[in-house]
Amino acid sequence: MDNGTLYLSAPVSRDRVISRFPQCYTPEACVQLKEQWNTQVRSACQDRGARGLGLKLSKVVVVGDLYVGKTCLINRFCKGVFDRDYKATIGVDFEIERFEISGMPYTLQIWDTAGQEKFKCIASAYYRGAQVIITVFDLADIKTLEHTRQWLEDALRENESGSCFVFLVGTKRDLLSEAECERTERDAVRLAAEIQAEFWSVSAKTGENVRELFFRVAGLAFEDSLLRELNSHGTSASAIGQGDLIRMDRAATEQPQDRGLDRPGCC
Repeated sequence: MDNGTLYLSAPVSRDRVISRFPQCYTPEACVQLKEQWNTQVRSACQDRGARGLGLKLSKVVVVGDLYVGKTCLINRFCKGVFDRDYKATIGVDFEIERFEISGMPYTLQIWDTAGQEKFKCIASAYYRGAQVIITVFDLADIKTLEHTRQWLEDALRENESGSCFVFLVGTKRDLLSEAECERTERDAVRLAAEIQAEFWSVSAKTGENVRELFFRVAGLAFEDSLLRELNSHGTSASAIGQGDLIRMDRAATEQPQDRGLDRPGCC
């Protein structure tokens, strides 16, 4: 510990280890269509001296209409549960997920934002500093797909142009027949191309594609963070790890309910 900063080195659970570059859902709507990590990133990850330096963290914000399944999506990945009892998110909530990616520590801070209009002014403040924006819609409700444009505009307004990966995620695919799902996905792929987003189709109930989605999010964010750091410090791998640190103090370690925020069920 140095000046109140604790460098975390606890082992990552086996189901959060990423060794290969995570693949996209469909080539028709993806950010990077490739099989391997960037050459610079691969070299940096192989440098043993770079692996234990610091703890890189990326912020992910999840936005979308009320009841499209944002909280269920996050809970399925972070907690491995699906809760049928809806309880709308009040303001914002977040989860911390730690990964080991190609031997290096990496952390996602996943922010769950309220889908109600009255909480927009609160939630918008938490959009700032996002590296990934996940816009969620209900595959069974085409109107929620149309609304994703506005949610994305609101989130991008709080961030620098070109600084965010954007994902368009359709939930509740378990409620649709294969034919219905294909029709809605075609519309979503077209929209994803227009808003420069990567499209995914998932089910929080069954868990279908949820782990793969968040691994893709983590992999892209990790590679981008590492490349930015390598470029800002030159090509030396020894510079890796000078980024964000997690400060462990009482305020940071309190659970949302300890701070007076209700834990969400599904939003």
